[in-house]
Amino acid sequence: MTSNLLVIMSDEHQARAMGCAGHPFVQTPNLDALAERGLRFTDAYTPSPICVPARASFATGRHVHKNRLWDNAMPYVGAPEGWGHALQAGGIPVESIGKLHYRHDEDPAGFDTEHIAMQVAGGVGMVWASIREEDKRVNMPGRMLGAYIGPGTSPYTDYDEAVVDRTRRWFADRAASEDDRPWCLYVGLVAPHFPFVVPQQYLDLYPAESLPPVKLHPNDGYQRHPWVEKQNAMADSEGSFQDGDERLMAMRAYFALTTWMDFNVGSILDGLAAAGFGETTKVVYTSDHGDNVGARGLWGKSNLYQESVSIPMIMAGPDVPVGTCDTPVSLLDLSAEIPAHFGLDFVADGKPLSQIAAEPTDADRPILSQYHAVGAVSGAFMLRKGRWKLNWYVGFPPELFDLQNDPEELCDLAADENHADTLRALEAELRQQIDVDAANAQAFADQAAMIEGYGGPEKAMTLGAPAATPPPELAE
Repeated sequence: MTSNLLVIMSDEHQARAMGCAGHPFVQTPNLDALAERGLRFTDAYTPSPICVPARASFATGRHVHKNRLWDNAMPYVGAPEGWGHALQAGGIPVESIGKLHYRHDEDPAGFDTEHIAMQVAGGVGMVWASIREEDKRVNMPGRMLGAYIGPGTSPYTDYDEAVVDRTRRWFADRAASEDDRPWCLYVGLVAPHFPFVVPQQYLDLYPAESLPPVKLHPNDGYQRHPWVEKQNAMADSEGSFQDGDERLMAMRAYFALTTWMDFNVGSILDGLAAAGFGETTKVVYTSDHGDNVGARGLWGKSNLYQESVSIPMIMAGPDVPVGTCDTPVSLLDLSAEIPAHFGLDFVADGKPLSQIAAEPTDADRPILSQYHAVGAVSGAFMLRKGRWKLNWYVGFPPELFDLQNDPEELCDLAADENHADTLRALEAELRQQIDVDAANAQAFADQAAMIEGYGGPEKAMTLGAPAATPPPELAE
């Protein structure tokens, strides 16, 4: 009999920030336990290092340039149809609880029911951030990371608590029902996404003196890539800290929110087991993208470095092998896995995770990610293939990293003549997968048309949220 499928997606969880991934101090006991009884994909990526495009691509199983949902003001509305629609057509009960970051609850997004869904602000999202031409854009209003950083609770921590509670009740209700069909449930948590406010007990796990210095900080002489410098200038979080202590508090809070999120995952899995579904449910944990957490003086996501573009991916349950899979994967492969789990056909740009895991390791499997959103003065494209990683910026010099010998991306080899052949080969491979110039032009054209459709730039400045999306109102 086909098992149930539970997909848990957090927000902004850096791939390396897990004990099972070898992090030296981050505490994630529940994710570690999930990985210990299942399969951890060691090299997983987001199709776009920002929330709304990444989640739209996850919904459809298609690359960003095929969806043409480029930024946080272009949410998924149910078209093109995705894995949820495939499940509905196949008669599989499919519901969601928590953050989706689509447009409206009433859109036909592929779920039978959406419980306490968190969608883009006002159904439109960050329209102002779609103005990307360098001479026209404006800086982000306020501070991206939040006005206050430190211990406490926030609307986001309250929301995650409500999501966990609703999920546990969903399991109990399902177990009490007479419907014995295999089901699919998607659960969206917000942590460790900023604002960096976290209950004190989790913050206490990460004292300031335990944190190592960040790598490649501009104060130590590091010069950021010119595209990255321009992107970051729109919302320079590093420059907005009151002092070094607040900066350290932000780092502490991020890791504390990671452990808080891990606690919530554990509570969800406990509820699954208590309802009698523990042995009959495949569980997949992942995130939509990562976070820089101060590396290179950068915060949030929105670039192509590993801290931002790499994501966790763990799968456990019936018929899942135990160990690790070193073949590179992306969220598009999870999109393909969901209908395949139920034996349903689905056309996607990815390949089912179970199929990838059953095949010999393919270290040279190419992975594409791209960014056309807030702060980007041109399109940015990542190609990961084997030991090599190419970051391609339209109108700017590329970056080339040897992740085998330089996993921290400390040394850009793009200008090294000894690697000229590698650079040319990777560029050719990238251009085989996507016409970068056409995609860049299409993104700008679509964003300009959207801005005009809303009434022009001045009107755009009044729409959506200034930064982090507010959660929905919760019943008392």
